[in-house]
Amino acid sequence: MSKLAQCNCFIMTIYLNKNKVYTKLQDEKAVLYNYVANILLDRIYPKRLTSPVNPLVLVASRRETNRFLNENFKSYLKSRAINTHKVNLAIEIKSPHEEKSLQAVDFASWAIFRKYEHQDDRYYSLIKGKIIEENPLFP
Repeated sequence: MSKLAQCNCFIMTIYLNKNKVYTKLQDEKAVLYNYVANILLDRIYPKRLTSPVNPLVLVASRRETNRFLNENFKSYLKSRAINTHKVNLAIEIKSPHEEKSLQAVDFASWAIFRKYEHQDDRYYSLIKGKIIEENPLFP
């Protein structure tokens, strides 16, 4: 994972206490996932982390085999990007086996989880310098 620490990248994270999530959203995990992904996009655009000329390509991990849920995710985020930020968003859904950068995302998520859930920041300290935003969603 030292390669991630040397990579030219940034990490933005939103963490949430699932017990504080509205009950309806707890039961609708796909809706919660879409909502959180949209919040991250809303935070990326104002920071100008993307080129205004080139379209942003979002690669999401294939969590669902349900084609409808995947299409709903893509449709929701594309419409939010156009309506809110006036930009085109390309979305690809792949497995970590197909897209190696998803393995780095999985590691970063796990390291952040370890920090908050187990007070173990050994792995978090490897990526800490890459984190440009780290905020709770439902404090």
